[in-house]
Amino acid sequence: MGRRNRSRRIVTWFEAFLWVIAVYIVCGGVVLGVLSYFSRDLPSPERLQNINPELATRIYSADGKVLQELFVQRRIYVPIEKIPRAMQEAVIAVEDSRFRKHWGFSLRDFVRAVVIDIATLSKKQGASTLTQQLARILYENIGYEKTLVRKIKELLTAIQIERRYSKDEILEMYLNSTWFGHGVYGVQAASKRYFNKNCWELELDECALLAGMIRNSYIYSPILHPENAFRRRNLVLALMREEGFITDEEYVIYKNSPLCIQKPETRAKIAPYFVEYVRQKLGKMRKKLGFDIYRDGLTIYTTLNTRIQKLADSILTDHLKRQQKVLNDRILKNPELIISLTKDSTLTPEKIQAMVRGEVPVDSSLKAYLTVQGALVALDHKTGRILAMVGGRNFKESQFNRAVQAKRQPGSVFKPIVYVTAIDNGIPVTTQLLNQPVVVEMEDGTRWAPKNYDLSTGGPTTLREALRRSLNLVTVRVVQELIQPRSVVETAKRMHLTTHIPNVDAIALGAASVIPLEITAAYGIFANYGIWNQPYAIEKIIDRYGNTIYEHKPVKDYVFSKEVSYIMISLLGTVIDKGTAKNARRIYGFKYPAGAKTGTTNNFSDAWLVGFTPYITTGVWVGVDNPAVSLGPRQSGAVAALPIWAKFMREVHKEMGWPPKKFEKPENVIEVKICKETKLLASKYCPVETEIFIKGTEPTEVCPIHSKIGEPRKKDKVIF
Repeated sequence: MGRRNRSRRIVTWFEAFLWVIAVYIVCGGVVLGVLSYFSRDLPSPERLQNINPELATRIYSADGKVLQELFVQRRIYVPIEKIPRAMQEAVIAVEDSRFRKHWGFSLRDFVRAVVIDIATLSKKQGASTLTQQLARILYENIGYEKTLVRKIKELLTAIQIERRYSKDEILEMYLNSTWFGHGVYGVQAASKRYFNKNCWELELDECALLAGMIRNSYIYSPILHPENAFRRRNLVLALMREEGFITDEEYVIYKNSPLCIQKPETRAKIAPYFVEYVRQKLGKMRKKLGFDIYRDGLTIYTTLNTRIQKLADSILTDHLKRQQKVLNDRILKNPELIISLTKDSTLTPEKIQAMVRGEVPVDSSLKAYLTVQGALVALDHKTGRILAMVGGRNFKESQFNRAVQAKRQPGSVFKPIVYVTAIDNGIPVTTQLLNQPVVVEMEDGTRWAPKNYDLSTGGPTTLREALRRSLNLVTVRVVQELIQPRSVVETAKRMHLTTHIPNVDAIALGAASVIPLEITAAYGIFANYGIWNQPYAIEKIIDRYGNTIYEHKPVKDYVFSKEVSYIMISLLGTVIDKGTAKNARRIYGFKYPAGAKTGTTNNFSDAWLVGFTPYITTGVWVGVDNPAVSLGPRQSGAVAALPIWAKFMREVHKEMGWPPKKFEKPENVIEVKICKETKLLASKYCPVETEIFIKGTEPTEVCPIHSKIGEPRKKDKVIF
């Protein structure tokens, strides 16, 4: 016994202390090594101090309506002060009851989760705190797989987050970042999606429902699985009662309340062509301004007026149905036309007839042949604001925006550019040219003998009368005898038409191609007394912090004098009062002072009407995407486009409450009484009419024809 005791070596306190130190050093080194290893690809402290969760960019109309949200993750950030206390407490109760007590990691919950997972031989029990969940949400490189490596990364990041942020800041980031299913992130977006209200308006039961969805937004979706969502909500309410967040009475009241969920939105988006136009503009601006339109939570304010847009959509759509019927009837009555459409197609005439009758869907290869399309642009010519835009009959079927992308022949809509060139060169509107046949040089060198739409011919005709009746023969003579095609090309460029304008006689009849937005803005120059304003859609852009990073600056160009513009206003006013656009007043009751011009191409493949009032300039185009397809015989601009323009302008002025307003005549424009026949100064014996002139261009010669007509004959007096 004594020998055994003597063989034992007694460890001194000093040696024990050294052993403890050694163990701590080794363990500490191992821990530090592990931490160093797993911290290699974690977010840096600098990134943690600048957490910027992805937010949805919202595009607003000028009257404050949300047109669209652009996002990778649909998220609207709100400060913790706007998130109701009930929402905060519901999330804490169901996701992390010890959130206010731990430092980013809950050892108790971790041990409990391990025990349960071992007992069930699974990994179903979660132990992540809210801070750990936030770390996983904010930093994708942590990963989502339930592994030890992920847990370590999650824990390390959570500790860093806890060191740098208060509990309220962490909760704010969490509630603005977490996934709530059905395409939405964050409590505000979820409130809008499920209840159509702001998060600060949520009731207690609604807060509990949203909090319950966080664990599994699919299983507990109130839209897909309402029974599961109901039970889950009540579980959250029970947990809130256990934590002392709500009373027994509140629990009883709210656990029996029904789910009142907003159904998925079925309404069409407002102005989809305009919104896509804005999105494309933003895409061009992003490099210069350094933003990401899908992630940076921008607020985009646009020029669109939803009241005006609504009228544009409904009126254009209704009329295109009528035009579609006209085209369908023509195709069904003309088998040869159907055969011509099938030359490069495997479709039989019978199949095409079935498509036209609506019995089967129209084949994608024939939509450009069988579908009547249209475009409408409305501008505030005083500023350039795009007030409404329709680029086609159905955005879902075709995203091609005919208002800004289509290049179509304008027909007689181009004629005012010819006439303003003459007036700008000092030629008065009383100048007369023969309404007789002419030969026109085409761009390809061929010659063409055009005719008037009504096949008429006649004698000397003034510029006013020629434009009123849209006489092709006189308009060609303007280019051939008064000015040159080159001058018209220069005028078109001054009016900011960017398409190719050929330097040939045929330019007088609209042989060029134009873009609806550009030709509409060109007419706006007349209405704005000679000043062109660049059309624009985006007023300003505000970042997530409330800073204005872009604001539109007007781009103007002084194209014509006030006097020249007023003469054109008067000429185009004659067109709508007594000319080819007169049905806007006679049939559709549009009474406002206005100027307008119809346009039609040779085979009736393009129908136009562009016009203005003192308040607004609107352009309308109707046609088929394939210009070889005609709208049908006599489907001119006055038939196919005028009804849209007239109804739209009539209803817009009524909707906006704009009172009738005349165009103001400049001081240097004078009214002169002239002879109706000779267009010279009227004598007291002439049939008289009043015409306007720019000072210096008025006639100075008195009519010689009527000077002696009607003079009383003196009778000799006989004196007895």
